[in-house]
Amino acid sequence: MRDTKHLEKHSNKLAANAKEKELFRTQRKAVEAGAHGTLDYTIKKGVNKNKIANEKILKSKK
Repeated sequence: MRDTKHLEKHSNKLAANAKEKELFRTQRKAVEAGAHGTLDYTIKKGVNKNKIANEKILKSKK
C-alpha cells in the first residue's frame, strides 16, 4: 500500500512537470531575425571599413 502511494505521487508529479513544460513551449514567441543589430553588422575600423560583416570576412579574421 505504501509503495503504491509513493509511485502514484511520483507519477503525478512527472505528469504535472511535463504538462507545465509543454505549456511553456507552446507560449514562446519567435524572435525577430536581425533585431537589435544582430544581422548585417557593419565593420567600423580596419581594412574592411564600411563593409557588412559576413562569413567570408569573419573567417579571414580568425
